Amino acid sequence: MSSSQGEFFPESLMQAINARFHHVDRDIDGRKRLFFDNAGGSFRLKTAVDTYARIDAMPDCPERIHDRSRYLQDIQAQGESDIRTILNARDGSIYTALTASGAMFDMVRAIMENVPGTNVVTTILEHPSSYDAMTLYAQRTHKTLRVAPSNPETGGVDVDAIVSLIDADTALLSVMYASNISGAKFDIERIVGRARAKKPGLFIIVDAVQHAPHGVIDLEKTPVDGINFAPYKFFGCRGSGIAWLSPRAAMLPHHRLAAKHESAWELGSPAPAQFAVVTEIVNYVTWIGGHFGDASDRRELFVQGMHRIDRHERALLGALLDGHGEQRGLRQIGGVSVFWDHPDLTKRDLIIGIGFENLSPTDAVREYERRGVIVYERIASSLYSGRMLKSFKLAGAVRISPLHCNAPHDVERFLAITEELASL
Repeated sequence: MSSSQGEFFPESLMQAINARFHHVDRDIDGRKRLFFDNAGGSFRLKTAVDTYARIDAMPDCPERIHDRSRYLQDIQAQGESDIRTILNARDGSIYTALTASGAMFDMVRAIMENVPGTNVVTTILEHPSSYDAMTLYAQRTHKTLRVAPSNPETGGVDVDAIVSLIDADTALLSVMYASNISGAKFDIERIVGRARAKKPGLFIIVDAVQHAPHGVIDLEKTPVDGINFAPYKFFGCRGSGIAWLSPRAAMLPHHRLAAKHESAWELGSPAPAQFAVVTEIVNYVTWIGGHFGDASDRRELFVQGMHRIDRHERALLGALLDGHGEQRGLRQIGGVSVFWDHPDLTKRDLIIGIGFENLSPTDAVREYERRGVIVYERIASSLYSGRMLKSFKLAGAVRISPLHCNAPHDVERFLAITEELASL
């Protein structure tokens, strides 16, 4: 199999990976289940769940001088270091909120309220946390919101469509790393380079919530001013959203305790258990990376692990589209349409949107569940889907989103069930 088509993990490693997650093959009641809705969350690492419970059970306040407090301080410091490992961030400020959406609103507000300009730019495919924040603060600061259209063929947004909206009066560009509907990756490196060539010093924010669990992020190559991700979509636990801000963005006026440094964004007492979860995520990815090289640097091991996750997921994507073993793929099943079917799988995360000739998306999701499969209906009436689907002129789609801990036999089972539904 060519590298562009991906490569499955070796069977022994696949079994070890599967064993590190909760509920991959069965739900909490022990019923056999395929969970293919990881774009709405993700399988949880057992170590992340266990570590969170152990650390969060401690009553100690980290802001003290006794031994257990220093222990919690060390956990937070390691977690902050591991956030930087994930992003390859060597400076700037770390900010944690209850959700990644909350962090996005805060970053957008700080820039929009304090950076001069008459317009701001985003895309039609943004998550509501970004799009609605841009809309709200454009109104409050009397800036024009410019929105780049989607490309119905690729499921993404063309670089030219974004850059053409930027001019000398643009205060902020906000884009996502990958679509959580189509899986299409945005070419962030080209977008950042061309946008800053058109307006040097342009402030840029990136929503990486969807992409972070699937590929490498490198702020040295894509020097943006803000980026966020969500641990619960990255094999971790719910309860926190994580953001990074560039040094200049961190210094903009924002909610802050007056005695803290001007670049500090954290408010109140930290939650060390949430930082411990990030460390477990990085420990896990570096463990995978260690199977494929002899690097000792934590960032290098992490990158190697994410590359291997990406390759396995690309192989899963190819198997879903073109079949595996004796099972036909989605492209070959009659009565099934594959949306945004871009042939270059390197430009897509592990998300597929499909439609049935004989079933609405909602009815299809119900039929899948009856057969032990969890997928998600994206419909035009949803606040999380409507704007994006309308841009593609679609009333709805069934979103399929496995994770790298799924194996080829999971794909075969899913495809067999899909063929059954197509013949109803």
